Amino acid sequence: MKSMSKLLATTAAVMVALSAQAASAKDLKYAHFQSADLSSPKHAAALAFESCVEGKTSGSIDVQVFPASQLGSGSDIMEGLQLGTVQMTAIHDGPISAVYKPFSVLAMPYLFDDQAMAWEIMDGEFGQALFEDMRKKTGIRGLGVADNGVRNFTNNVRPVAEPADMAGLKMRVMTAPVWVTLVESLGASATPVPWPELPGALQQGVVDGQENGVTNIVNASLYQHQKYVSLDGHVFSWHAYLMSDDFYNGLNDGEKKAVNECFQISKTIHRGMTAAQDANATAILSGKGMEVVPVSPEQKEKFRQAAQPKVREFIVSEIGAEWPDRLDASVKAYRNK
Repeated sequence: MKSMSKLLATTAAVMVALSAQAASAKDLKYAHFQSADLSSPKHAAALAFESCVEGKTSGSIDVQVFPASQLGSGSDIMEGLQLGTVQMTAIHDGPISAVYKPFSVLAMPYLFDDQAMAWEIMDGEFGQALFEDMRKKTGIRGLGVADNGVRNFTNNVRPVAEPADMAGLKMRVMTAPVWVTLVESLGASATPVPWPELPGALQQGVVDGQENGVTNIVNASLYQHQKYVSLDGHVFSWHAYLMSDDFYNGLNDGEKKAVNECFQISKTIHRGMTAAQDANATAILSGKGMEVVPVSPEQKEKFRQAAQPKVREFIVSEIGAEWPDRLDASVKAYRNK
């Protein structure tokens, strides 16, 4: 009887300790915009982050993943990070640029040669400086970036192999002015549409086409409403992993270490899944019934000459020359190493 009483007392003490730990756990609401399945790079990375952080911190951080825009639009999430109602997100370029304009420098078209080049530049001095500037000006901390895919044009009207084929097309773009400039520089008209509304806009014919990487085209089933995809690779697009700086600074050293280490794991998963889909774009998209339009180096140069000067001029008018110049210098240094 005495041993039973001791066992019950021990069990009760453990339960009290666990309850106290659960009550004191730091809630980390993590929002993203892809569907809640393991074929989605964002979700696979988010679940890995959740498991990793909760394991490394013994549950002192409670990661709660909200996929598929459950917590609102991109602008809602960026506002939530600043207000502290959302602690973390993996979010696409457009909403970031609306809050922190210098991020729009990454919309410079036909800039990076491949993933290796893009990753090294964004993981290096340039990317670190950009995120530090954003943290100081917005209170949003950048942990780093993963791939949103190499962006290609799709439409439901005709094959597009060179800029002249874009004339008159109504194209959806992300909700940041730089994307309007990019599309209009190629002769099409641009309509900003938030990501959750894009499938409906294509289905209803509000726009003829859009531009996205393979991952998003497949994940949102955009191929159901688009016949042609042109592999022009105009922009290397990003998903940035952002965190409320106040939340991060409220973590202890061990928790910060866990967040940083687990982000690196998540980033690797996310990049690998997206890059594999980009590398197999022709097979994946033709398998979904799309007509894949190849773009030759000569044709791609026509796109670059039409788009890059106008987009750069717009970006400089919006944010000044500092970040475009620093990005150009990083690209030049990479190519000359």
